[in-house]
Amino acid sequence: MTTGSLKSDATTSDPGRPGSGSALRSSIRWARQRPFAVGYAAALLAVGLATGVISGPARSIRLLLGTGYESVIDHGHWWSPLTSVFFVDDGAELLLALAGTLIVLGFAERLMGTCRTAIAFLVTAILGATIGIGAQFLGVAGGEMWSRGVSELWAMDPFTPIFGSALAASFFAGPLWRRRIRVLGVSTVLVLVLYSGQPSDLYRLLAVLVGLGVGWFGVGWRSRPIRPLSAWRRSSDHESRTLLAAIVGMVAVGPVITIFSGARYGPLAPLGLLLTQDVPTAGDVVDRCLLGDITRQCVQELSLERIGGAGPVLVSLLPLLTLVVAAFGLARGRRFAAWLAITLNAGLALLAAWYYGLLPISGQPYVWQWQSGRYWEVTLILGVSVLVPLLVAVVILANLRHFPVATRTGQWHRFLLVTVGSFTGLAAAYVGLGWLFRTHFRPGVTLFDLIADVPERFIPVGFLRLERVSFLPNDALATTLYDSVGAVFWIIVFVGAIVALRSVAVGPSVDASARLRTLLSTFGGGSLGFMATWRGNSLWFSASGRTAIAYRVVNGIAITTSEPIGPRSEAAEAVAFFARMCDDHGWVSVFYSLHDSWKSVFVAMGWPTMQVGEETLLRPSTWSTTGRKWQDIRSSINRADRAGVRAEWTTYRSLSLTAAAQIAEISEQWVQEKELPELGFTLGGLDELHDPEVRLMLAVDSAERVHAVTSWLPTRRDGEIIGWTLDFMRRRPDSINGVMEFLIAQTAERMQERPEVEFLSLSVAPLAPVSGPRQGGIAAGLLDYLGRTLEPVYGFRSLLLFKNKFQPEFAPVFMSFPDPVALPEIGLALARAYLPSLSVREVVTLARGLSQ
Repeated sequence: MTTGSLKSDATTSDPGRPGSGSALRSSIRWARQRPFAVGYAAALLAVGLATGVISGPARSIRLLLGTGYESVIDHGHWWSPLTSVFFVDDGAELLLALAGTLIVLGFAERLMGTCRTAIAFLVTAILGATIGIGAQFLGVAGGEMWSRGVSELWAMDPFTPIFGSALAASFFAGPLWRRRIRVLGVSTVLVLVLYSGQPSDLYRLLAVLVGLGVGWFGVGWRSRPIRPLSAWRRSSDHESRTLLAAIVGMVAVGPVITIFSGARYGPLAPLGLLLTQDVPTAGDVVDRCLLGDITRQCVQELSLERIGGAGPVLVSLLPLLTLVVAAFGLARGRRFAAWLAITLNAGLALLAAWYYGLLPISGQPYVWQWQSGRYWEVTLILGVSVLVPLLVAVVILANLRHFPVATRTGQWHRFLLVTVGSFTGLAAAYVGLGWLFRTHFRPGVTLFDLIADVPERFIPVGFLRLERVSFLPNDALATTLYDSVGAVFWIIVFVGAIVALRSVAVGPSVDASARLRTLLSTFGGGSLGFMATWRGNSLWFSASGRTAIAYRVVNGIAITTSEPIGPRSEAAEAVAFFARMCDDHGWVSVFYSLHDSWKSVFVAMGWPTMQVGEETLLRPSTWSTTGRKWQDIRSSINRADRAGVRAEWTTYRSLSLTAAAQIAEISEQWVQEKELPELGFTLGGLDELHDPEVRLMLAVDSAERVHAVTSWLPTRRDGEIIGWTLDFMRRRPDSINGVMEFLIAQTAERMQERPEVEFLSLSVAPLAPVSGPRQGGIAAGLLDYLGRTLEPVYGFRSLLLFKNKFQPEFAPVFMSFPDPVALPEIGLALARAYLPSLSVREVVTLARGLSQ
């Protein structure tokens, strides 16, 4: 579709519509809706200007109004938990606090109202700091190392109540924002605690927990949703990928927090020492620290010595940057990125556990006294160092089904070969050259010392925080060897990950996608042909390049997404060659979602066929809503008019950020209401809306609130659009009755103005009953059973009845296959295609249902 046609179709802007006034009026209206957030921001700004924007408040003000252990316990400043949230340390923090107040706190106020926001703000500010100070008091009394180390620090932090209020507001948000607020909010404060570890970080974490309690009580008993535990786990694939990518990204950039932190007390703070310049000499470290007298200062100096030079810095930073690369891949559904993140996190966790737990058992000198109560904090630090990356790896592994874009086998093998080969070669070079220059280390090294030291050359410094240093390089030559092998390895991994993620998306290449779209524009491919462009499909082209077939391989069954796309003159030949290709790969070919016009091709081949559904078609040229049968449709249109709801024909790229966020929220809420995951295969989701050729019909009211959304896939012939197919359908639970009927009717009326549009397809209701008996034995029985089982959740039969309201034409849709013996496998493959996250146990349950 050309840009010109998109512009001509776009809904014209109405100057009288809300939001089209001046920026000043919009700002005033925005501020009036968030008086508490605006007032708090004004107070922060005024206090910041009065106390000094650059250097921050004077020491006397910090001592009087800042909070902390000494402030409350030693000096009795009981008011300080509340007063401390009105001050910041410097100008940069002031700007960040103002942005957080207006965006985060303003969003919270918009969700739960001014009164509840004020209550949540005060309660979380006071209790977050008070509970934290109480914990510090107990820690100091018990001699706990962290509490004693931070007892003299004073906190001045407006983010404590901001985070707490945001988590309280999550109870008033829809499923999409509820999940985002909680996952991102809790993850952020945990990362701050782990990598910074200052008292203010602890207060924020406690404020978040208090905020969850405030929100839980604030929604009231009657309006509090009662959901099973599984409801928290359900999410759309798109949203799950977004949240997991955000978590991996935050954990990866966590060490940067320690770089800008005034003090580094978190369990994972050693990574923040990467840019420290105070590096002791190797001789001093060895003389004072290799005698078995391990102290906190000695441990820090050993860590500093390990990161002296560019090589160790790269060894510590590049795994984190590789995780950032993996996070970008996770957001795009790449399975390679998921396995990369799993491997890196699990590897770091296992290596940390081995170094911190097994070395003393293997006879090496103890790093600390395991049985001494004095060092229980060290045990906790080591446990956190192991559990944090391990937990991230386990979470991604448990959600692996959300990353369907697999890597091409050749590229995956190439990455593994390069990674393993480079590690082996660099390790061998380190041992060989190290033995050759063994006199350049202090103390002198043996061959066993070098071999035992190999893993440490490749491991980030933070995970070797308490591990004994056996030897160190004594000159520039040995230092280069000591530092470079790990850096070179991680550079190779980092670059290799970027190359793999840029070039290994499963399915068609960019060239193949362009060729497919050219064929679709020329030959159409039927009303379901545009589904061939969806991510997750593989593409096969005939020798002439004029016919394309999109397919997915599930359990050895190659299922086509739609009918072949190309000229009918080579249809039989293309089908035969595709079937031969599948046979060469050991796959059973199944042509799915075919129309009657293709049946003669498969009858001539001797292949059996089975009807799998009925497509419902509307003809815009004869569209009319007159008569008794159309009463429901007319009522829906009139109801929308009375409610001030209008229909907008647009594209996803033309949406405002607000409208796009509302559509995502509507979709997520729909997914969470289901007891099973989102369906796939011939049913598109949120990701498929982004295609610039897909059109959206939205139901929007006068307040710019999106009530419902439908998406329409184009069908072309000789470059001209001749039809649209309904795909994505979502509505708000509290939207007006009949909003979907309204949108479809409005789409049909719009298409009446275009004589070139021959049809509107309401698509095929998958797994819904067909007219007459369905032939196909076990496969048919499985499809019928699957449809009956999933009906209470997905409503296939209800969807078919809904489409009947439009008095459509019915066009049977069938599938064809070469061998009836493979029907059981075909049935299960179709079930897995629609429900890719279906577990083995669920498959067995479905199979058992056939015998009942």
